[in-house]
Amino acid sequence: MARPLVGIIGNCYVIEDRYPVHAGGRMNSEAIALASGCMPMIVPSDPDLVTVDELLAHCDGFLLTGGRPNVHPQHYGETPTEAHGVFDLARDAITLPLIRACVERGQPFLGVCRGFQEVNVALGGTLYPEIRDLPGRDNHRMPPDGTLEEQFALRHKVTFSEGGVFHRLIGAQEVMTNTLHGQGIRDAAPGIVIDGHAPDGTPEAIYVDGAPGFTLSVQWHPEWNAVNDAASRPLFGAFGDAARAWSSQKRGQKRPQPRKSA
Repeated sequence: MARPLVGIIGNCYVIEDRYPVHAGGRMNSEAIALASGCMPMIVPSDPDLVTVDELLAHCDGFLLTGGRPNVHPQHYGETPTEAHGVFDLARDAITLPLIRACVERGQPFLGVCRGFQEVNVALGGTLYPEIRDLPGRDNHRMPPDGTLEEQFALRHKVTFSEGGVFHRLIGAQEVMTNTLHGQGIRDAAPGIVIDGHAPDGTPEAIYVDGAPGFTLSVQWHPEWNAVNDAASRPLFGAFGDAARAWSSQKRGQKRPQPRKSA
């Protein structure tokens, strides 16, 4: 049986200041292939190249990846400032309507970092431009120096709601995570349930209340070491199960049994 197809939202880059590309981190593809058991496909996130309807028709789920550009504040009614960073309006034009369509249809997605923020904005929420500037908040940004292992190292705890979705899925109410983001949720969108927080109160885990499909999203990067990390493996495993269920339903097959954890 063919693996479910997961669209990995790609980001725009320029190689050597002259060659534009759409790309996705290898760790994203590895997490989808090895921890979710699905087939990864990088999406060129530009409405001139693909449409939301095409993506919905061809993919069984979506990984809303992190990325250096931020969601443009025009999407939550604010004027951009230097603190908001750089933007990718083409990606916004794909991901925001894609999220709304997935929520309505029950088509699964997993949001990561920027993807976590996109889910909140797509459904009507707002963002802080820079978490570390808020009184009492920590610096959640990536360490500027060091190896990837050092930059993606586990740096703070995330505490989930007792008995909540993440607590039940991961099997622990408290986990250690990496942290590599500047922005974060200010006002949660209607229907967004904040199910996990960092020690400084920053929202770290959300889902859409009452949505018919898988809508879990996290502010950290679970794709790093996803197969071996105790918090990441069940998250990607459950997402893979949701993509398999969608694929089987789409093909008129019986709902599959959950895949055994690695």
